[in-house]
Amino acid sequence: VQLQASGGGLAQAGGFLRLSCAASGSIFSISTMGWYRQAPGKQRELVATTTSGGSANYADSVKGRFTISRDNAKNTVNLQMNSLKPEDTAVYYCNAKVGTGILSGVYPYWGQGTQVTVSA
Repeated sequence: VQLQASGGGLAQAGGFLRLSCAASGSIFSISTMGWYRQAPGKQRELVATTTSGGSANYADSVKGRFTISRDNAKNTVNLQMNSLKPEDTAVYYCNAKVGTGILSGVYPYWGQGTQVTVSA
């Protein structure tokens, strides 16, 4: 199973960016997909996740600014980031909890990380 993230880059405060992530490989099912981020010197933290049924969960710091969306048929998840702040600067990682077979367990997989930098 591979997760390929794209998007990110440099934005000014108040601007917007969009992240996308596609899962591929031996996928039987995906439960939760989402995004985490890690700023320099800090631990990785949850940004937003969504279930296969579309229920979303957001970190308090991004509520009202970020929107997560998912296409179950394509195994993709997107993160629309609006009203960006310098404190959003981090490496963003895509995550998916994937089952590879009808009898397999569900395991977390990570994308390669994409840099988001927000200038003041």
